[in-house]
Amino acid sequence: RLGLTNGIDLIPHLLALSPWLKIIIITAHASINTAVEAMRLGAYDYLPKPFSTNEVYALTHKVKALVTLESRIYELEEKLASDSSDVIFQSQSTAMTKAVALAKSAAPSDATVLITGENGTGKTVLARNLHKWSDRAAKPFATISCPSLSLELLESELFGHVKGAFTGAIRTMPGRIASTDGGTLFLDEIGDLPLALQAKLLRFLQEKTYEPVGDTVTRKANVRILAATNINLKDAVKSGKFREDLYYRLNVIPIEMPPLRERLADIEALAESYLITLRKQKPIRGFSPKALTKLQTYTWPGNLRELHNIIERAVILTQGPTIGPLELAIESQISELTTGADQTLDEVEELHIRKILSSTRSMEQAAQILGID
Repeated sequence: RLGLTNGIDLIPHLLALSPWLKIIIITAHASINTAVEAMRLGAYDYLPKPFSTNEVYALTHKVKALVTLESRIYELEEKLASDSSDVIFQSQSTAMTKAVALAKSAAPSDATVLITGENGTGKTVLARNLHKWSDRAAKPFATISCPSLSLELLESELFGHVKGAFTGAIRTMPGRIASTDGGTLFLDEIGDLPLALQAKLLRFLQEKTYEPVGDTVTRKANVRILAATNINLKDAVKSGKFREDLYYRLNVIPIEMPPLRERLADIEALAESYLITLRKQKPIRGFSPKALTKLQTYTWPGNLRELHNIIERAVILTQGPTIGPLELAIESQISELTTGADQTLDEVEELHIRKILSSTRSMEQAAQILGID
C-alpha cells in the first residue's frame, strides 16, 4: 500500500497515460479478491510476497516476449490498414480526390475537421488517416460513437468521472479526453450528441478545459477533435437539435465523402483490394467480366461497407478461381436509375450513361465501365 492510497487505484491512471503498459502488482496483502480486482482494472499479472528471483525472471521474460509479439502485430495491422486505406483514397473520382487532398492539407494543423457523408463512405478511415498524417501520429487516437451511449455514460466516456459521481461509479476513471492528451479524438455521428453535452464540448473546443463528472477541479488537455455525421447539421441547427455555435466551431474544415455510386470508376480497384484481404488461403484470382459489370452498375446504398460485405460473402461462396455474377448478392436496382414510371428505356439508358460520365474523369473510363469499344 502507498500511504492512504491503494496501489491498485493507480492502474487506470497509468494505463490512461500509456495503454501498452504491462503492470505487475506486487504486494504483501495477498488475496484472490485483490488479484482479480487488479487484473480487472488492467494489470497484466500479480506477484504476491514473498517471491523468488526465478519467479521475477520468468514473469519479466514472459512480459518481454508479449511486448515483442504485440509490437509485431501492431506493425502488421498498421500496414494492413495503411494498404487498405491507400486503395480507398487512390480514386479516379474528382470528389474523392478533392476530399483526400483537403484532408492532407488539413492534417498538419490543429483545426477541427467535420467529415460528412452517408454511412459506409469511409469517414472513420479518413479520420484515422488525418491523425496518421498529422504531427500527432505518435500520440493516441480514440473514437467515440455518440449514438451508442446514454447521456450519463457518454459524458463519463468523454470527460471521465470521480468515485461516487453516479450509481456504479465505484472508482475514479479518466475519460477519453484525458487518455488521448496530445493526440486525436474522433467523435462519430456528432449529430446525435445530446444538447446537454454540446455546451461542454463547445467549452472544451474553445478553452481546452473540462471537469470530470462529479468533480469541481478544472483540467486541461491538448486534444484535437475530429467529428463526423451522416445528417445535415444545418437542418439540425434550424430545428434546435444542434447548437449553432458548436456547429461553426466544428465546421472549421468541412470534408465531404462522396458515396460509392459516384465513384464507379473505382469499383474494380476497391473490389480487388477487398478480395486480396478476404480470400486468405483461397486460390481466387479475381472477378469475371460479368461480375465486374454487375459491381459497376449497382448503386451501392451501403457504400464501401456494403461492397466489403458482398465481396466477403462472394469469397465464401466461390469454389473456383474466379468470382462470377452468381456469387455476388446484388439485387437489380433499375428503380434507382429511374425518376418516374413513365420513362422509356432509352431515357433510363441515357440517365445511366450520364451518371457514369459524372463519376469519371474521361470518356475512355466511362466507355470501359459501359463496355463500349
